[in-house]
Amino acid sequence: MLSYKVTDLSPKDQYKVLIGSVIPRPVTMIATQNDDQSLNLAPFSYFNMVAYNPPILMVSIQRKGKMKDTARNILANKEAVFHIVDQENLQEVNLTAGNLPKNKSELDLTQFTLASSQTIQTPGIAEMKVRYETVLHQHIEIPSSNGKEVSADLFLMRVVHFHLSEEVYQNSYVLADQLKPISRLAGNDYATLGQTIQLERPK
Repeated sequence: MLSYKVTDLSPKDQYKVLIGSVIPRPVTMIATQNDDQSLNLAPFSYFNMVAYNPPILMVSIQRKGKMKDTARNILANKEAVFHIVDQENLQEVNLTAGNLPKNKSELDLTQFTLASSQTIQTPGIAEMKVRYETVLHQHIEIPSSNGKEVSADLFLMRVVHFHLSEEVYQNSYVLADQLKPISRLAGNDYATLGQTIQLERPK
């Protein structure tokens, strides 16, 4: 087995090892509102759930010299809509991944349509099978290895409203084979759910 101290690998190589081995990662598309109330959309795979009581989701938004629009909007408005990315909407979601000028809406690049939120001001996307209205629970700045700048903004977001398509939510369960979630691998690669394995836990 190959063994490396962190200092043996460049930051780029550390990144390649992590995104190539911490897989598959669930993908979310986050909607936030810009200063002019236009909608910002962006996909993220540093994303997961943290707790269910209260229901908390997390997303880590990497900085490349400056805070990204999604992070800045969450801090300004204290809310966001998280969407679960699936096979049917991946192509449209991918269109939102580019770098646009501030207050230019990624929505204009897609065929997505808006859906009003019930508890927060930020609207969601109607075509997504699962979306969560969330409010900011906690923001944590992650310092870089040299401690001289912030490398990422970690957000804990509390879910205040669930939106679930009838085709995926039945008898109080989410049907994974109907949701068809997409997961992120390394490079330009994504993966589908694939084979599922049932394994009973020890008592």
